[in-house]
Amino acid sequence: MFGLFKKKEPPSEPPKRFPPVPDWRPSIVQPLDRIIERVRHYTNAKRDFAVFAHGTAVLLPDGLTDAQAESHAREALHRVFHAHADMHPMNMKDGNVFVGYKHDVLNVVLSEVAAAHWQEIVEQHQRAIATHEVLLTPLGPNKFDKLGMKGLFGRCFMFMDAQAPQVVRVERSV
Repeated sequence: MFGLFKKKEPPSEPPKRFPPVPDWRPSIVQPLDRIIERVRHYTNAKRDFAVFAHGTAVLLPDGLTDAQAESHAREALHRVFHAHADMHPMNMKDGNVFVGYKHDVLNVVLSEVAAAHWQEIVEQHQRAIATHEVLLTPLGPNKFDKLGMKGLFGRCFMFMDAQAPQVVRVERSV
């Protein structure tokens, strides 16, 4: 009878989530005070920035009130999250990794945190790739060196912050 009692076949692949997110949600916590101190250092204390609960930071235009700063930060993070979250990881002179995105959104992977959890980062970095995502690197599609693995680790925090955006601090330039 028109397939009413026909057994449904299970989907051949997991349903697509939009926006796509990685499976890995690290339980590792980076100290926000250290991240704030490093962002302040990297900007020569000349930029205002907002910080989300998992450490994602957004550089702000000058002259915003706290309410405007929070709104701007949430909108910038939303725009990164709802587009392709291309990351640009860079090794910093202090050993940390700066992970930049469009719209002045960034993460910092602290060298001491990465070193303390390196084995987990190596084991889990492929789970930090969003569903159906292909990232092209010099090593090939979805193949990562140490910098790329740390970048993926840092990007997980951006995804976590974007899914539950909570600005916890607005830091002002000096």
